[in-house]
Amino acid sequence: RCHADRSGFEGAWTEEPLRFDNSYFIDLLNKSYTEETSSKGMPQRRSKSGTIMLISDLALIQDPAFKKHVETYAGDKNAFFNDFTEAWVKLQENGCFNLREIL
Repeated sequence: RCHADRSGFEGAWTEEPLRFDNSYFIDLLNKSYTEETSSKGMPQRRSKSGTIMLISDLALIQDPAFKKHVETYAGDKNAFFNDFTEAWVKLQENGCFNLREIL
């Protein structure tokens, strides 16, 4: 969720922003977004349901190299969860080896 007082953008990317799933990717492929300007003057896009996307989000479906990942994650929640888990572990263990064994 974007907060105007923090980022200048406002709104949620998904209809259930507290739920961890692949709806972001599904929405990228299935919803249409209209240009608007946030109350802080930032350019963003809004769907009829009220969810938002930023220009950087929509770039993921404009570039064929990235769009294939969006399509994969939209169609296969487990593929997204598995890749997310792998990336999250790398971030958490950055520079630290054998954390799983130590903890």
